[in-house]
Amino acid sequence: MSSAKEIKQIAKKTLEIEANSIKGLIDFINDDFVKTIELILASKGRLVITGIGKSANICQKMVATLNSTGTPALFMHAADAIHGDLGNVLKDDIVICLSKSGNTPEIKALVPLVKNFGNPLIAITGNSESFLGQQATHVLNTFVEKEACPNNLAPTSSTTAQLAMGDALAVCLLEVRGFDSKDFAKFHPGGALGKQLFLKVSDIYPNNEKPEVSPNSTIKDVIVEISSKRLGITAVTENNVLKGIITDGDLRRMLENSTNINTLTATTIMSTSPKTIGENEMATTALKQMQNSNITQLIVANKNEYLGVIHLHDLLKEGIV
Repeated sequence: MSSAKEIKQIAKKTLEIEANSIKGLIDFINDDFVKTIELILASKGRLVITGIGKSANICQKMVATLNSTGTPALFMHAADAIHGDLGNVLKDDIVICLSKSGNTPEIKALVPLVKNFGNPLIAITGNSESFLGQQATHVLNTFVEKEACPNNLAPTSSTTAQLAMGDALAVCLLEVRGFDSKDFAKFHPGGALGKQLFLKVSDIYPNNEKPEVSPNSTIKDVIVEISSKRLGITAVTENNVLKGIITDGDLRRMLENSTNINTLTATTIMSTSPKTIGENEMATTALKQMQNSNITQLIVANKNEYLGVIHLHDLLKEGIV
């Protein structure tokens, strides 16, 4: 059995080989790459990404990345394509074919059919002189010196190179199109990422209690309000106009410094310049304000109109943090 040191060396060597394979792709970013980007930008159709074996798995990741960044794409398995799935290819589509060798039987059978349809064919291959490379409209070269597999057989470096080239393609397309975070949000409405891009303060604070006392409220009333609403804070308002806030920290400091609390009112201990946030601000903005001010709550207000409270726990619950 290999020692811990040997296992670490194998892992490091694998990563080093694959990292060098990706670095080598930099030299393959040529005019064909530029023409491919221009062809896709001018197209009215979709990208149909096809391959077989491990390359087919990379195709599916490419499709997911392209679809989520504004370039419509679909996956078509090369073996299924020659048994009916070619019907997925429409008139204005561009076909991208992934193959390390570019000479597998399925690819050789598929390529002439695509060309007969008249669709542009982009090759992502490690052998630009292959059948696929020779027949393609443009070639994106993903040649690697060797696989990370010690037998130089299992697709490792070659599929990593395909994956990286696909990412380069997707990122170029989104940047040239000016695809920004708002566009990204449209395609990612679910999960923590979607919430970061979409969730506003107004989506959160109405679910909380709305603690408030008047300027003349007694300290007992303040304590009861903070305790019952369980947000560690209360607003001090007059006719719903925000006058200040009192936190549980203010109460502790008051108890440390005052001997007779019966004469005190909310006005006596409130902070008159509370941190506030507008209801239309993003939840992530609320989080940044809390972090920058080292606080766990923010008053939600429309100018001086008191609306409610947003708490750090709300953001934790929504997966924003």
